[in-house]
Amino acid sequence: MNIMLACAAGMSTSLVVSKMREAAKEQGKDYKIWAVEQGQVASEIGNFDVLLLGPQIRHMERKLVQTVNGAAPVAVINPMAYGRCDGAAVLKQAEELVAGK
Repeated sequence: MNIMLACAAGMSTSLVVSKMREAAKEQGKDYKIWAVEQGQVASEIGNFDVLLLGPQIRHMERKLVQTVNGAAPVAVINPMAYGRCDGAAVLKQAEELVAGK
């Protein structure tokens, strides 16, 4: 699975990405997980199975859903999991979105 995170500058999600990678590895999952700045989302369409947004750009969700145009599910990361850098919880959120739960 390819999981892309987007935030205001592409930097604040880097720790969450790192924790998600650790959680995936511990679970024996070979996922590609990376972060971009919100303005790069359109150029990445087709490269990700799910797009997770940092809570600080939740106001961009509607626009980014339109940008992705059904190519992948889009959701704001659970703020509690984001704030705690709970990689396993954010990973689970991504998996559930792809599974349609």
